[in-house]
Amino acid sequence: MAKMKLFKRLKYWWISRGRITPDVITKMDRDEIFVFGSNLDGNHAGGAAAYAARHFGAEQGIDYGFTGDCYAIPTVGQNFSEMSLSEIEEYVDMFFEDASHFTGSTGFKFLVTQIGCGIAGFTPEQIAPMFKKAIKMKNVHLPREFWEVLINE
Repeated sequence: MAKMKLFKRLKYWWISRGRITPDVITKMDRDEIFVFGSNLDGNHAGGAAAYAARHFGAEQGIDYGFTGDCYAIPTVGQNFSEMSLSEIEEYVDMFFEDASHFTGSTGFKFLVTQIGCGIAGFTPEQIAPMFKKAIKMKNVHLPREFWEVLINE
């Protein structure tokens, strides 16, 4: 049993390589981007979106992509309607396409929050598999809960 726990811890560290988004982000380095779940109205009134607007310059009306020192990924539809997992996954795929252009020593470090797991009402088990590409992208950091799901797949 102890060997199994040690193996899981080593596997966790190897896959995440320390790329774990802090639970609370109060400040960021110049090369860091706060990645949060938004809605298709670009109304950053609650959750991590409101935090992004207050602390990191996310602009109202921007529903997707770069805004301030942030990156918005829609997880809630217009007028706070539900989005399907497949719709969210399309935006996550676009995020990875954008993030892939900012790798290396001159690139950005993307600090992904638990998008979709607050106001949108999804669980890490539903959202984390969409972020599997992060395993191979050194500039994408994920919440501990997402890494735990990915490791146990």
